[in-house]
Parts: sequence; C-alpha cells; structure tokens
Amino acid sequence: MSAPRLEVAAAVILRADGKFLLAQRPAKKVYAGYWEFPGGKIENGESAEQALKRELHEELGIDVERAYPWITRDYDYAHAAVRLRFFRVVAWRGEPHGREAQRFSWQSTRELTVSPLLPANGPVVRALDLPAVYGISNAAELGMEEYLRRLERALARGLRLFQIREKRLQEHELHAFAARAMAAARRHGARMLVNGSIEIARELNANGVHLTAGQLMKLGSRPTELELVGASCHDAQELARAAEIGVELVVLGPVLPTPTHPGAPGLGWERFKALIKDYPLPVYALGGMRPEHLCVAREAGAHGISMMRGAWED
Repeated sequence: MSAPRLEVAAAVILRADGKFLLAQRPAKKVYAGYWEFPGGKIENGESAEQALKRELHEELGIDVERAYPWITRDYDYAHAAVRLRFFRVVAWRGEPHGREAQRFSWQSTRELTVSPLLPANGPVVRALDLPAVYGISNAAELGMEEYLRRLERALARGLRLFQIREKRLQEHELHAFAARAMAAARRHGARMLVNGSIEIARELNANGVHLTAGQLMKLGSRPTELELVGASCHDAQELARAAEIGVELVVLGPVLPTPTHPGAPGLGWERFKALIKDYPLPVYALGGMRPEHLCVAREAGAHGISMMRGAWED
C-alpha cells in the first residue's frame, strides 16, 4: 500500500496587474534555489484554507482577506508524493516580505524572469494564463455580421478567449466564418478555439479546439499540434476523461437554467462545487452565466465563467 500524499496548501498571490508572487526555496532544503508558489504543509486538524492563511502569515507576514479555491494537483517527487491544493489569493493585508530570509519575485505568465521553476508548478503557471471569461459564439441567433461586429467590440473591451460554436453551418461555411473570427482574434491578441472540428482548427492555425463531450469520450489521446484543447463536461465521468488525456481547460454545466433549455434544471452551485473538488484542471462554469456570477463561480472553485449571450451584449 502506497504512503499517503503530503497535503500542501499553495498560494497564487495575484496583484491587480495580473502578476503573481513566486518564492525561492532556501538553502539546505530539497530543491534549494528552485522557485515555487508560497505555501506549506497542512497540519492535522487544519483545513487547507486555514493552513494557507497560517503559512502566508508565517512566511510572508501577510494576512489573507480573500482567497478562492482553485486547482488541486498531485506530483511525485523523488523524496515525497505531494498533493498541492492551490488557492488564488486576491486580497490581503500587509506587504509581503521574507520572514525566513527567502527571496521573492513578482512574475508574469508571459515573461518568467526567474528559474528554475519547481517541476510541479509549470502547469499551474500555464493555467494562470487563461482569462476569467470564455466566450461562446451565437451567430445563429444574432446573424453572422452582427455577431462579428459584437465580437470586435468584446475583444476591444478585453475579451481574450472565445470559441466558435455554430452547429447549423455547413463545413465550408464554418471554415469561412471561423477564418473571419480568427482574424479578429489576432488583431486583438486574443485566442480562439473551434468547437468540434480539429481539422478546421488546424487549417486556420487557430489556438485550439473545443471538444464536445462525445468527442472527448471517444478520443484515445489529446489532439496534437494545438496550443489549447478544451472540453465540454457534464458529469464526473467526463471530467475524469478530460483530466486523463490532459486537456488545458474544461467547461462544466449547465449550472443554472438557460434560455436554450427552458425548464431544464441545472447542476446548481453545490453540485458544481462537489464535482470539481480536488480537480487538476481549470474549470469554467457554463449555463445561465452573467458577469455578476464570476465571484460565486470562483468561490465554488471555478477558474471563471463561460458565456454565450453575456459575452456579446453591447
């Protein structure tokens, strides 16, 4: 029987400008000189959040005011098997300083200036590069030209990730429409995924593909040559499959009732929270989402929210 994993609370301390804090492991510790997210071991009788607050007070001299549960990742080092419970810390009192003479540095996902990074933390940095809002196209409802107009406006306002999902279009129509949307994404430095079509995503040199739940369950491995692969999930089995093949992001829902399926019950926030507890991938809440739902989604452990109509409203 394998030994239990060492439970660790880890903090992604985020400034308003999007930069996060990394700490350098001190001399005489395993992996001395490597950089990592601050945190420490969860003691007996502590919750992960309690351990997080204690460790950050002891190590950095700050008092956490708001922290959202995020992803949980298992990693096997030569010296120990760990379970890292990450929180995104967005509000605190005090100025971080090394109480144990360790070095700290504010970093950006697009330009890491410190190295080496502790091996377990690499995927976490990549996950941090995903924005809080993931848009889903609805040209069938708005009309193609109106949708593209609203897409430009949303991108100008700061939307940085969206998918083209147009089930009613023929393949050649989808290709042409997605090409225009991809051109808009490039103009604004945003990323676009194509729903359901790995071929079109590759042909357009899009940033990735978003797999339907059916595709997800049939695929033997993650599609190659794509920067991002997302997946739609509705239950624990699909979530497990997404983690197994190693996609970069998951959309889970519907959380709330939607205009597309009037009268159909959603998962609800408690079920959503239970499904993604200890989950290793960033999850977007889908179904009835509005911008004002972002905070409650994060409190439930979501990375962010995915919206169809709410992303394109003028």
